[in-house]
Amino acid sequence: MTSRKPDEPLARNSRLRLVRPRALATARRAVTTRRTRPAPRPPEGTPPRAELARQARHVLADAVRIARWAAVEHGAEAPLPTGPGAGPVQERAAAALDLTPGQVRAGWDRARLAGLVELHGDTARPGWRLHAWDRDDSAVLRGWVALFDAWSLVHPAPEGVAPSAVAEVVEAVPQVLSLLQLSQGPVLVPALLDLLGQRVEELREERCEVPASEQPPETADAPARSARSALDGLPALLDWALEGLAAVGALTLDPGTDERHATLTPLGNWAVWVKLEQICVAAQSPAGNIEQSAEDMLRGCARLTPGPARDEYRAWLAARTLSSAVSELLAVARGEDALLRGLAFEALRVVGAPAEAEVRATVAEPSLRPYALLWLAEYEGADPDEAQEVLTREEATWLWVDTAAAVADHGESDLLVRHLDSAVQGTVPALLDEVRAVGHPRTVQVLVALAAAHPDPALAKAVRRAAFQVHTGGA
Repeated sequence: MTSRKPDEPLARNSRLRLVRPRALATARRAVTTRRTRPAPRPPEGTPPRAELARQARHVLADAVRIARWAAVEHGAEAPLPTGPGAGPVQERAAAALDLTPGQVRAGWDRARLAGLVELHGDTARPGWRLHAWDRDDSAVLRGWVALFDAWSLVHPAPEGVAPSAVAEVVEAVPQVLSLLQLSQGPVLVPALLDLLGQRVEELREERCEVPASEQPPETADAPARSARSALDGLPALLDWALEGLAAVGALTLDPGTDERHATLTPLGNWAVWVKLEQICVAAQSPAGNIEQSAEDMLRGCARLTPGPARDEYRAWLAARTLSSAVSELLAVARGEDALLRGLAFEALRVVGAPAEAEVRATVAEPSLRPYALLWLAEYEGADPDEAQEVLTREEATWLWVDTAAAVADHGESDLLVRHLDSAVQGTVPALLDEVRAVGHPRTVQVLVALAAAHPDPALAKAVRRAAFQVHTGGA
């Protein structure tokens, strides 16, 4: 009887399916317990989604025309800065579309803000929403909401106003919108001004670390004078905010017979309701995620399915400045919990373009590189199922080990066994060889957990031997 090498039956009988790894999905299944929640209904009188989408298409009609003109004029990519937003191309677009150069410039900006075109370095490409514009009402409404969120970029702020005062008003506007939504009708501008002033003062009090009574007299008076001066400028800033929101189709301004008043449009009313609903979803979660740190918020979201989790990410982000939120999420991603690392990048997908620069900077960090590369690939338009192709074999293996660590920490043993199917290697020996070489700090723990969980004694023995070799530094 001929002898055989110990690894031969293992290699022959333990073939792994060559499937694209879906790391986060595997990690999430480690801790997911489905929770059912009835789909919330919008306020009575809200038009159907098809009608809301029709109104959104009307608001963005010029932006769509300009984006489509640019796609035809320049093919798949429109070089910048000579895109339709500036220069000779702007004049050609104005002539072709029967618009003024100013309208072309404004429409191009709206197209970018609504995701109809996407900027990639020095080029602009048609966004997926532009391709889906005529057939997908959800894509239209998401595009309009993106424009609504960016209202402060659509309408230039008054000149001579301190940037800090502008930032305070932008932060306080959701309170104004909430009043308009609850009123279900016109609200006089003086009433909105009173509310805006109260909210701005509250924001300043929240940021004040040293009470005025504890400050030296010479330093306590200066901020008070500055605050009073800034409050004096609120009427102009409120006008700017209302005009900016009107420009994106969220409200209408009526001069009235006695006093000006503002009224939410059906689109604006629906958008405010959606955002309030997102906040309520987070507030109803067991951990009260909207008030939590990024780490605690992600832990609270780990047991949610992807849709509700994204709602909570949006609500958590809405309560913070984007720059600080992105920094906090990346700080969590740099931690030791692999599950939170994957969830942090899921939350960053909700952030989108404002997170690009910071995510791109993490490509140089070995522990974040695979996640960052996948994020950037999807941001640049790659299909999520095909984005894995941007990873090298080594990076894909590192991600496999990281995901296995998440499963080992948070999941059941049978899920860790099934995680073998997501490896890019064709055999278990090949997987073990590359796992040993990749240098992930959790390699030993992952292999020990996999050996303990796997029902195949021969495979478990090989995995234990690999764990021992990594632990002792052997080949």
